[in-house]
This record gives sequence, structure tokens and C-alpha cells, in this order.
Amino acid sequence: MTAAEAPACGVCRLEGPPRIAPELVAAESSLWIVRHHGHPSPLVGWVQLVSRRCVQGPARFNDEEAEDYGPALREAAAAVERTASALRVYCIAFGEGAPHLHVHIVPRYEHLPDTAAWKVADWYRAVERGERPAADPAAVEAFVRTLGEALARSPSRRWRLPADR
Repeated sequence: MTAAEAPACGVCRLEGPPRIAPELVAAESSLWIVRHHGHPSPLVGWVQLVSRRCVQGPARFNDEEAEDYGPALREAAAAVERTASALRVYCIAFGEGAPHLHVHIVPRYEHLPDTAAWKVADWYRAVERGERPAADPAAVEAFVRTLGEALARSPSRRWRLPADR
């Protein structure tokens, strides 16, 4: 694919072809992709539920996406919470940075009080500016594998491990 042929959407570019950083994709379904935040990642377990179709958000979902969104988000969030041993997870979506739905699913760790509520945005920016260390890439990739296995065992049978990982 030439630069002229590359999609304008950054999220679409990640999914390719070729897929960028396939080692960060935990699981996928016919409608959704669960992908860990790229390196440098603010936290181990900071993942995103990404729509396969380039759609800005729920207001523009087709019927199939609308019907599956809640159950898919619930399963992904619950799997992150369990896999990360988190107190809870935050789900955040704005649709401004990239007009392609990607819901950030962020674990809230008891041992990291600076990630509570809106403080997590400050944590994110501090990592982005180099003021805090990023998550260890090896720990991120181990989390991705464990999360993918957990999602693949979901009772809905919605999720499968990515073929290109």
C-alpha cells in the first residue's frame, strides 16, 4: 500500500492491511477488535474496544453493531477487570482524535491511586510527555496473551484469537 492509498483514519491504518503491531491485539470478533494501547502504553491493561467498521460512534452504528455493542463491551471490560485484578475499569470514548470508535477500557489499580477517576487522564499525559515511565512492553504483551485467552473462553463464543499474532 502506498502512502496515497493509506486510509486517512489512524485507527483504520492500525488494522491494515497489514495490521500494525499485531502482538497488541488480544481478540477479535466479526464486529470488534480488542487491542492494547500502543507503546508507550500508560498502563498494563489499558485496552481499546475498536469497531471493525470505520464508524464514529454509537449514534452511527448499523443495527448489528448496535445490538452487539453492549454485550461486547461488557465482556471486554469484565475480562480486563479480571485479567488485571483491577478494582474496576473505566470506559472512555470521545471520537475526536480519530473519528473511528475506540472505547478505552482502563483498569483502576488499588496500588496506583493516581489512576483514580479523572486523574487517569493526567497519568496518560504524563506518560505521553515522558514524565512517568511507560508500562513495560513485555508485561503489556503478556497481558495481551492472557486477555486474549480469557476472551476466547467467553460463553458468547464471540471472540477468537487473532490469526496474525
